[in-house]
Amino acid sequence: MEPTALTAAVLDRAAGYDLMNELAGPQTQAATLAGLDALAPGFPDWIVTSLFGGTYQRPGLALRDRQIANLAALTALGGVEPQLADHVRNSLRIGLTPAEITEVLVHLAPYVGVPKALAGLRVAATTFAETGAEPVTGAVTTTATGATTGTGTTTGTGTA
Repeated sequence: MEPTALTAAVLDRAAGYDLMNELAGPQTQAATLAGLDALAPGFPDWIVTSLFGGTYQRPGLALRDRQIANLAALTALGGVEPQLADHVRNSLRIGLTPAEITEVLVHLAPYVGVPKALAGLRVAATTFAETGAEPVTGAVTTTATGATTGTGTTTGTGTA
């Protein structure tokens, strides 16, 4: 097959760096990327350009939905606690609540196994404490329409 017969991938380097700033903040971005670039020159730019400037820029999913997918994938993968913690922080930063993040991780248990779900919950709890986001208290349920019922509350980072 000729490459010209394929739809060209859109890679927007500037959009990638803008999105990474939105998700992680400029200070975190600078510190993380500089350290990685010292170890593997060019690799962080490739990550930001191809992932945040490419995959994340595709139509079809809102940023919130992409973060939920990231939480699920990283929890299922296991052994990537630093990246999972980053995505818990990013999720809080874009408006997911601790209750929503917790529920994503609980929902995974029958699919990825209880040990991986518990490991994800430990990462989330540690990240909530580090960021000042308070974890879920009490029983909270969400109906199929998205309405929240029960006595549970969350406070801190995110919107209710």
